[in-house]
Amino acid sequence: MKKLFKGFAVAAVLSVSAGTALNAHASSAALDKILEQVKQERISEGKINKQREQEFLSARADKQALLNKAKSQLASEKSRGTRLTKEYAQNENTLAEKEAALQSAQGTLGEMFGVVRRAAQDAIGSIEASLVSAEKPGRAEILRSLAAAKELPTVRELEELWISLQTEMTESAKVSTFETEVAGLDGNASIKKVTRIGNFNLVTDDGYLIYSPETKSIQPLGKQPDGFILAGIDDLANTSSDNFTGVYVDPTRGAILRINTQKATLEEYYHQGDVVGYIITALLGLGLLIFLARFVDLTLTKSKINSQLKNLATPNTNNPLGRILKVYHDNKNQDVENLELKLDEAILRETPRIEAGINIIKILAAIAPLLGLLGTVIGMILTFQTITLFGTGDPKIMAGNISLALVTTALGLIAALPLILLHAVVAGRSKSVLHILDEQSAGIIATHAEKEKA
Repeated sequence: MKKLFKGFAVAAVLSVSAGTALNAHASSAALDKILEQVKQERISEGKINKQREQEFLSARADKQALLNKAKSQLASEKSRGTRLTKEYAQNENTLAEKEAALQSAQGTLGEMFGVVRRAAQDAIGSIEASLVSAEKPGRAEILRSLAAAKELPTVRELEELWISLQTEMTESAKVSTFETEVAGLDGNASIKKVTRIGNFNLVTDDGYLIYSPETKSIQPLGKQPDGFILAGIDDLANTSSDNFTGVYVDPTRGAILRINTQKATLEEYYHQGDVVGYIITALLGLGLLIFLARFVDLTLTKSKINSQLKNLATPNTNNPLGRILKVYHDNKNQDVENLELKLDEAILRETPRIEAGINIIKILAAIAPLLGLLGTVIGMILTFQTITLFGTGDPKIMAGNISLALVTTALGLIAALPLILLHAVVAGRSKSVLHILDEQSAGIIATHAEKEKA
């Protein structure tokens, strides 16, 4: 109807427009054409509306059929749900009866089932952490399935538990060698020959190894123990099966070895002395150089003096005794008093050259422990400063300063002790040389005095 009215409106507008444009000279043919067009549009619109009505009626019939089908399925499912509920209740009663019958049939076997599960559960942890698993992996899988089982174990499963425990005990008493993959400190793995010492340690040519149960891998220690401990590994590698040798083992399966890697070495202890420790070391080195120089010089001097003692009549100026004898030969005509003064003067000239540097060693031996005491004081001052700033909650914060205090004291004593001994050695040699000079000088004077009296 709306389109019909729109057609009339359009016709009217067109009629008015045509009349206006043609000044009332429009032909009746144009009006007939417009009227015919309106009629055709009304017929076409009626057909479309009728087609839509038929489609709607057809769709409503289909929806009704689907609704009836859904209602039928709902009724069927409700009936099935009621039936299944009854079956579930009956099955629950049957299961309860079967459980009661099973418990009655098990009798004391139920206790055995609990014991077996508990034993398997306890064995899993020990076997996985065992070093035997490094050589024979996968032994815990059978025990894990046995521990998680809900039914009675079979005879075969009981035998597997028995064999696993017996294998662990037997292998723990053996020293076995096998090839396996060993992770390196750089992350690269390589195949190496590994020796398992019972259930205590894994060793290879490079030292002790650690087995990680979490990653099931064999890893080297970050830092190997002392050399005398590693020497036992070499003895073990060179020992035949018929002989015995001693080797160090870790009864904690590597825990002590891991702690040992945190222990500071002598070099690390030394560097904890810091600047004061380096100064003490420099003093010790200086003292050693002076000792070597004076020891070699005094040894050569004494050797030349010993050669001169064999030929007193011909003095040689390359040694102190020869120079003193030359003074005697140059002053033979002097009286005893003047000759004695000349010889004493010659000995006094030789004494500084013989005793040169010896007192420096003694001074260094005295300075070294004082520097150690200075390092102790500095370390304690830094320790108290750290306590003031951070408190005493974490001892590791104070450990470095306390190490400075103790290490410098130890270094001072370590430097002083050898320096004192070295000073005693060179001082004794110098005194022996001076003693020979004094002895020969006194002999010369006595001989000269006897000649004057004669």
